[in-house]
Amino acid sequence: MKLDVNLCNNLKSIRTRLGMSQQELANIAGVTRQSIGGVELGQYAPSVAMSLRLAKALGCQVEDLFWFEEDLPEVEAILAGSAPKQQQSRVSLARVGNQWIAYPLVGNDAFRIEMIPADGETVAVDGFPGISKLSNPKGETLAVIYPDARESVRVEELPSISKLPLASALRLGSVTEVASNEYQPEGEAQNQNGTNKVLVRILDDIDKLHNTVVIAGCTPVLSLLARATERWHPQLRIHYRFAHSKAALRSLCRGEVHIAGMHLYDPKTREHNIPFVREALTGKSAVLITLGVWEEGLLVPPGNPRGIKTVSDLVEFGATIVTHEAGSGGQMLLERKLQEGVPFPTMKGFTHIVHSHQDVALSVVSGIADAGISTASIAAAFGLGFIPLHQTRYDLVIIKEYLEEEPVKQFLSILGHQVVRSQLEILGGYDISKIGEIVANIS
Repeated sequence: MKLDVNLCNNLKSIRTRLGMSQQELANIAGVTRQSIGGVELGQYAPSVAMSLRLAKALGCQVEDLFWFEEDLPEVEAILAGSAPKQQQSRVSLARVGNQWIAYPLVGNDAFRIEMIPADGETVAVDGFPGISKLSNPKGETLAVIYPDARESVRVEELPSISKLPLASALRLGSVTEVASNEYQPEGEAQNQNGTNKVLVRILDDIDKLHNTVVIAGCTPVLSLLARATERWHPQLRIHYRFAHSKAALRSLCRGEVHIAGMHLYDPKTREHNIPFVREALTGKSAVLITLGVWEEGLLVPPGNPRGIKTVSDLVEFGATIVTHEAGSGGQMLLERKLQEGVPFPTMKGFTHIVHSHQDVALSVVSGIADAGISTASIAAAFGLGFIPLHQTRYDLVIIKEYLEEEPVKQFLSILGHQVVRSQLEILGGYDISKIGEIVANIS
């Protein structure tokens, strides 16, 4: 019988698991050994009678042996963040506003504690994988971008645009027929320009992907909220993207997430978060909903053996301090607390930068650093000493149009629930008396 290219079989796997040779199976099923070999190799499709004989001989159902591999659906999506170099990569998917967003599952983003299952994989759209070109609005080719083993991209520019800083804006696999005036510095490109569009082959139930809320932030509390919400709303999925405050806000501005979590303090206005949101969300309306107030300060080894009391002591004692990334609330707090005249970059350990509150604690626990900025709850979780420096309000920033989306409504509905309050209360270090309250409207 002519082979159906969509017909798959599990014949060899089941046969070998039962310890049968091709000849033994052929004898039991009343067919030739060549027929068994041909089916296993996918050279032809067996008849109905032969399929039934094989299933009976192996003690299984026909469906266990043969099935049709259906073509997987595909959607066009915007690739969040920096595009991975490979044309095919594992991604998580969510619907944000009116577009699909694909989140590469690479590096730390591929894990919670366990590896994160993929929702899909990116596939090459057209042309040669990794090769793309930059065009102006008239359709004239300005540059050709090639993959380079030593760098993210190699750009061959025409003389007319040799003065443009194109290389700083290009990422492998992210540029296809885009007008030159649409480029912005790396990390600030707007998704609406389509510079990061990819085609994603769906590997999961697309209805589940529609019912997803995406949150970017740095507090471990967000993972607690995610699990509590998913237990209360079993059909809802929370996709948590780790990002420090300014990075989370940028993701929100680019339309990559529904919600950004942040804890930034402006000493000029003495306000938390609001000035930064106003500056970033030009032309957009948003609300700030608070999770609570947390205690930020220095994590030190148990018993505080060096007797550190203030940030200035870190400089005086020559202590090694682990720092957060630029743009994070912890980094900004450390800079504010340093005495005037102390050159921050010259502090011992300045080059030791970590990306999460847990990493700060682990650095102190392991002796890599003498101190680091984090929260009282993290100190308690790791059994470390804690020196309070500032009470910071942690807010969730949400674009107003997302408030009408059912997944976002379901997530927000859980904030005041006792299951959430009890988790935060037992965690410690948080004042949650105003959790779920709107603290600002930005328009």
